Amino acid sequence: MQTNILYMPMFESFTPWSFFVDLGLMAMLMLLGQILRAKVRLIQRLFIPPSLIAGLLGLAFGPNGLGWLPFSAELGTYASILIAFVFAALPFSSASTPLKEVVRTAGPMWAYAQVGMLLQWGVVGLIGLFIINAIWPDLHDAFGIMLPTGFYGGHGTAAAIGAAFEGLNWEDARSLGMMTATIGVIWAIVGGLICIKWATRHKQTAFISDFEELPEELRSGLVPNEKRTSIGSATTSSISIDSLTFHFALICVAALVGYLCSRCVKSYYPMLELPVFSCAFVASLLLKRVFDWTKISRYVCPQTTIRIGSMSTDLLVAFGVASIKLSVIVKYAVPLIVLIVLGTIVTFLITFYFGRRLSKNYWFERTIFAWGWWTGTMAMGIALLRIVDPKLSSKAMEDYALAYLPIAPLEILLITFVPVLFANGMGVWLLLGCLALAALTILIAWLMKWFVPVKKE
Repeated sequence: MQTNILYMPMFESFTPWSFFVDLGLMAMLMLLGQILRAKVRLIQRLFIPPSLIAGLLGLAFGPNGLGWLPFSAELGTYASILIAFVFAALPFSSASTPLKEVVRTAGPMWAYAQVGMLLQWGVVGLIGLFIINAIWPDLHDAFGIMLPTGFYGGHGTAAAIGAAFEGLNWEDARSLGMMTATIGVIWAIVGGLICIKWATRHKQTAFISDFEELPEELRSGLVPNEKRTSIGSATTSSISIDSLTFHFALICVAALVGYLCSRCVKSYYPMLELPVFSCAFVASLLLKRVFDWTKISRYVCPQTTIRIGSMSTDLLVAFGVASIKLSVIVKYAVPLIVLIVLGTIVTFLITFYFGRRLSKNYWFERTIFAWGWWTGTMAMGIALLRIVDPKLSSKAMEDYALAYLPIAPLEILLITFVPVLFANGMGVWLLLGCLALAALTILIAWLMKWFVPVKKE
């Protein structure tokens, strides 16, 4: 009996050929996305990148949608790997920066990111506990934290906290968390595009102007012959090793070292799991310092590493969106809608109030990145950032990678102890602790003079 080879990866165990099929299908969708970007005016006006179009098509027609495209069961794993490549490429793509300058620029981003995380958990959690639960008293005390679980945490955190609550006899937690995560991803893009359009009209963007004034190549994504530029220079002889292979190998090594460091820390401290992308960024930063000291950096072409990082970003966005799980059971429609509306308002106010005051340069680019990250996922933040900062010149991602390192342990502690504390009736103290720590972070930022005055338009 003959088997349709196209559909074999749907039923067989994961193999290298499964990866080949996944990559080929996504490449097909990205090419289709570029065609739609070049031809459809509405897509051009919304500045929807082809990678996002590919992800949405993969979501609609893949295993989480209609099931017509035979993606493998590992579809959701690729984004976690690709983000390590994105951050591993960053240090090689920019000029060397003194350590003092790195601390100065990453400090405000640390304060911004930590305040955003703590206030979303604390404020929305208390709204759920004292307002929503007062209207619907049969709800679980932790109902309110299902919004930051999905918005800030994403589907991974929703699954982790949901599983913990299920073990503590709250069976609906996973479904509620997955629903808020899914809605958060959609709202990240819809709300983000609305904000981007407002920002361009009010001259708040640094790298793109009003939609109506942008050149045709930025709208369609196709660069005419007279405006094309080189994507890099060959720094090695192809007789020895191709220059693209050489640069890709550098990024792979940094990403691998980051992964090994993350696993090593987890093996000794199981409760502490450092993000692979942050470790990859630090490994790449150290490797770049060694190259600068040994003069090897003259053989590293920044343009080439930028292109490799951009390619990884496109794939990250596409695979990240396509892997969203939409099969979520909603039992509490009305209180969930109220929670999402109130939570969205709180998140918006936190994001844009502090984003404008803790960003000395490129405030909107950094803020729209945070909006996508705090409502959807890192992939959504990158997708929005790429719209307003196509060449990633704002350095928002580099600062975030460094700033997230001290935040990661705190986030892991939250994810670990939230279910236990709520199950033991101590949830309100946890939420008040989040507010207190947020206030302390704001005080530190004020003492360090990281706050900047808002200029009147």
